[in-house]
Amino acid sequence: MVPGMGGAMDLVTGAKRVIVAMTHTAKGLPKLVKTCTLPLTSVRRVDLIVTELAVIEPTTEGLLLLEMAEGVTLDRVLRATEARLIVPDCIEAMKQ
Repeated sequence: MVPGMGGAMDLVTGAKRVIVAMTHTAKGLPKLVKTCTLPLTSVRRVDLIVTELAVIEPTTEGLLLLEMAEGVTLDRVLRATEARLIVPDCIEAMKQ
């Protein structure tokens, strides 16, 4: 961990829409977890999460799985995600 905020708090406070681009896991462990263990960057939730596996939209009901990367199975996304995912009947392929 690097000490300091790095300006992220200022950026998300004034932004109209916040999209997080991140890896889905770190050292094989899920980064989308049930409870945050690190200090929060902002009090509001982000608008969209994009990883190498999926596109996920945080909603008031939970994390909605919108798209999956080509060749990625639902089982792989679920195993790589600790937080509960809302899985619709039809999941689109990630747009390139």
